[in-house]
Amino acid sequence: MAETHAAPSGPKPRLRWIIRVGVGVFGIILAVGTVVRIHDRHQLHAMNVAALVPSVTVVHPGGHAVDTLVLPGILQAWYSAPVYARTNGYLRKWYVDIGQKVESGQLLAEIDTPDVDLQLAGARAALGTRTAQRDLARITSRRWDRLNAENAVSQQETDERRGNLAASEATRHEAAAEVERLETLSAFKRIIAPFTGVVTSRATDIGALIVAGTAASQPLFTVSDVTRLRLYVRVPQAYAARMREGFVAHFTVPDYRNRQFEAHLLRSSDAVDSQSGTMLVQLIYDNGENLLKPGAYAQIAFTFHGPEPQAPPTVRIPASSLLFRKDGTTVALVDGHDHAKIQPVSILIDFGTELEVTGLTLQDRIITNPPDDIGDGDPVKPREGRHNG
Repeated sequence: MAETHAAPSGPKPRLRWIIRVGVGVFGIILAVGTVVRIHDRHQLHAMNVAALVPSVTVVHPGGHAVDTLVLPGILQAWYSAPVYARTNGYLRKWYVDIGQKVESGQLLAEIDTPDVDLQLAGARAALGTRTAQRDLARITSRRWDRLNAENAVSQQETDERRGNLAASEATRHEAAAEVERLETLSAFKRIIAPFTGVVTSRATDIGALIVAGTAASQPLFTVSDVTRLRLYVRVPQAYAARMREGFVAHFTVPDYRNRQFEAHLLRSSDAVDSQSGTMLVQLIYDNGENLLKPGAYAQIAFTFHGPEPQAPPTVRIPASSLLFRKDGTTVALVDGHDHAKIQPVSILIDFGTELEVTGLTLQDRIITNPPDDIGDGDPVKPREGRHNG
C-alpha cells in the first residue's frame, strides 16, 4: 500500500516572511535610533563646548592721546624777601602796610635801640682813650729815637718804646672796629626795602619787642617783586623730554575764570623725582597788568603738536581692559583665529576712564572687561564694541 505525504499548510511560509520583514524593520529602527542618539550626543557635546567659549567685547585702540596736558601749579613772586630785624629793641614806628608799593631803600620802620646806643657811646669813648694812648706812645717813641741817636739811651729801651707804640696802635684799631660794628648795628634800627616791590606781609606793630638773631625771630615785613611771576609745575616723566626753553603754555586762575594767560618755559630741574616720577618745570609770566597774585593756584595747559618723534607709538585704551598679572600690566587681544593673546603694555598717562599706553597698534582688537582667568590661546567669541578714542 503506497505511503501518502501531507502537503504543507499555506500560512507557514507567509509567517516566516512576516518575521523576516519584522526583524528587518526592527533592525532599521534600531539603527536609525542609534544614529539619531549618536548625532544628538555629538550635537549636545558641541553645544556644551560652544557654551564654554566665552563671548567677549572687542574694541580697537584710539589714536594718540589728547594734545593738551593740564596740570596744577603755583604762582610765586619773581623775588620775595622776608625782612628781619638785625638789632634788638622796640618798634618805634612803621611807615608801610600790606599792599603798598615800595622803592628800593625806602624806610619801612624804625626800631628804638637804647642798649645799642649806650654801647655805641661807650665804644666811642673807649676809642678816644685808645687814640690818646696811641698819640702819647708815638710822641714817646719819637723822643727815644732822638735820644738813641745821641747815644743817651740804650737800644733796648728804644725798642721797648717802639713796641709800646705798635701795641697802642693795635689797641686803637680794635676800639675803632668796635665803634664801626656798633654803628652798623645801630644803622639796622632803620628797616629799609631791599628792592622795589609790594609789601605782602607785616608782622609787627608799635611798641613790639624786637629780638634779632634767634630761631624764633619772625620777619617784620615781606617785600615781593610781582612785576613778573614764576609758575612752578611738576610734569610727568613721559612729557619731560618735550619741556624745552621757550615752550609756550596757557593757564587759568580761579579769580579770572574766563581768561587765559600765557607763560613761557624758563628752565627745568633736568631731574626726575624718584618718588613722584615728575620733573619740576619753571615758567615765567609777565605780570605788567598786576592782575595775578603770588601764591595763587593755577591750572596750566601744555599743548603738544603730535608725539615726540623718537618716542614709541602710543594709543589710548579703556581702563577696563587692563589685566594685572605677576608678569606686569597686560591686556588681552583677539588674534585672527579668534583666540586670546596676552600682550604686555606700559602705561604712560592715566586719564581716568582711558589710559595712554605703549605696546599696541591701532589694528589690535582689545578685549574690554576680560575674564580674570583668561589665558594665552583660549578660544573666544568676539563681538565688536565701541570705543570713543
